[in-house]
Order: sequence, then structure tokens, then C-alpha cells
Amino acid sequence: MKIHEKYLARCIQLAKNGLGTTYPNPMVGSVIVYEDQIIGEGWHKKAGEPHAEVNAVNAVKDKSLLRKATIYVSLEPCSHFGKTPPCCDLIIQNKIPNVVIGTVDPNEKVAGKGIRRLREAGINVTVGILENKCNALNKRFFTFHRQKRPYIILKWAESPDGFIAPTERNEQKPVWITNPYSRQLVHKWRSEEQAILVGTQTAIDDNPKLDVRDWSGNNPVRIVLDKNNRIPKEAYLLDNQIKTIVFCQTETNINREKLIFEVIDFKQNIALQIVEILFQHHIQSVIIEGGRQTLQTFIDENLWDEARIFKGKTSFKNGTKAPHLQTNTNQKQFILKDELIIFTNHD
Repeated sequence: MKIHEKYLARCIQLAKNGLGTTYPNPMVGSVIVYEDQIIGEGWHKKAGEPHAEVNAVNAVKDKSLLRKATIYVSLEPCSHFGKTPPCCDLIIQNKIPNVVIGTVDPNEKVAGKGIRRLREAGINVTVGILENKCNALNKRFFTFHRQKRPYIILKWAESPDGFIAPTERNEQKPVWITNPYSRQLVHKWRSEEQAILVGTQTAIDDNPKLDVRDWSGNNPVRIVLDKNNRIPKEAYLLDNQIKTIVFCQTETNINREKLIFEVIDFKQNIALQIVEILFQHHIQSVIIEGGRQTLQTFIDENLWDEARIFKGKTSFKNGTKAPHLQTNTNQKQFILKDELIIFTNHD
């Protein structure tokens, strides 16, 4: 069984190359092995493009070896026609006799159907190798399909004395707590997630762009709360340049190509309403970037999966207090003098 784990670990490694580019599809890696040698490997790079299994098969120079090989794949091969043909058909057509799968696909379009189809074709199928790691690889995809909501990451920076913003500011732009390297890391995170959300006050005070200008990758869908339509029309978030969803109390604005208004009841469970609508928009992951009231809303409704908290060296002495989060520390690291603490919600 250790030999299976070795090659599944390589599948996971390959799959991670697709982080941030495969939405709405999961990240998948695949290797093809003959006599303990990898003869082909690949990963899914982008929705609409070939899946991992296709890329792995295409990488095999001597196709006659496929009839004596084992194909490893981190997620169950698809059995339905989407933007590309079913990978099960490819495996069956090439008469690959052995398939080793990390975990079952939670998407109801697949969900065991691929495994059943392969076995019905007489293929030897092994399932559940490095299953937990394969599930963790696609935590966003699994949360979306199993819990019918996006994977939710809380993120904020706080001063050593526990504030996320000072009481007074001289101009309409962010007040930085962390160093440039920490801020660049945040832009990398943005490129990895499908959406990013801020509250009204953050939109007004900081006039953020919420893009990935300090990193290479896709800009996330921008999401902003604007209960009473207070955000200035000239704000970056309303510039119709990047897909943006505005949650408001009454729809007084007209939807544009990339600017969508969604009405919710701000007297009810706000976080729950938001994630239900984001699910309808097929958004699999979202970073909540504050401010305090927005972050605390998701904490209080226990609608979060990770919290990534920076502690910088800039003290404010007074201002807006950081959100209150009670949980155990999972991971700590330093980026120069900034401390990054990552919490995981296991509830």
C-alpha cells in the first residue's frame, strides 16, 4: 500500500499547480505508472481544458504500455459530459487495467458513478488512498458541494494592542499594520480564492480595489455590503471593471455587466443569507477582509472555516478593536517581524 501512497502524493503535488485557476472544477493530479516508473503525468489547469487524466495519458510516449499500467488520480474520474468528455471513457478506451483513486467526488453528477462505471468495465479500482489529504486539497470544492456554501476564510491584521484601525485617519486609503511582504502574501491569497468580501465602512474608508495587483493571477469576484447604498458611485468597487456583487437592503441601483445587486434582510442572519446567495452564484470560496462588524457577523453565526490573522508592530493605542475569536491556535509563522496566526474551525 505504501507504493500507492507514494504516487498519490505526487498526484496531490501536481494538482496544487491548479490552485486558483480551475474554478468551478476541483484541483486534480494524475500519474501513470508502469513497472514502478512514471510514464505520464498531468494536472487539470483550467475549466474547459483537458482534465488531469487526459493530460497524463497524452504525456505517455509509448501508448502500448497503458494496457499494463496503473493510473493514479487524486479525485474520482468524471463519468459525465461537461465541457469535456468523461475521463472514465478515456481510461476504458485505453484499457488501463488498474485505477487508484484518492477520494470520491462529492459532486452529485459523479459521486461514485465513475468508480462504478470503471468496475463494470472490468477495471481493478482501489479507492481511499491518502483520502484525508485528497479531501483537504479540495476543501473549497468539498465544502461547496457538501455544505452548499463557499469555503470561508476570515482575514485581518491587528496591532499589538488589539486594534484593526485607528480612530482618526487623514485620507481615504488603508492604514497599513503589516509589512509589504505580508501584504503581497494577501494578494497571493486573493488569486487563490474565488471571491473577496468587505463591509460598507471598509469600502468607504479605504476605497479598496480588492484586486491582485501585487501578484500574478485572477482577480477574485468582489463582494461588498452596502445596506443603505452609502458607497460613493466613484468608488473602485463600483467601477464595473471586475465582477462585483453588492448586498443591499433595497435595490435602488441597476445591474450592469459586472455589477450585480442582491437584496437581503439585514435584520436576519446576514452571513447565512450571503453564503446562500454566493452558492447560487457558484462561488466556492471567499475571503472576508473586514472590517470588525462584518468579520464578527460571520464569527457569531459560526460561518467560517479558516481565520488568518496578522499581528503587526504598529500600535494605535485606540481605534477599532479587532474581532473576538475563541479557538485554539493551529499554526504560527513570521513574515519578517509580522506574526501570522492561522486558526481552523472544526465545528
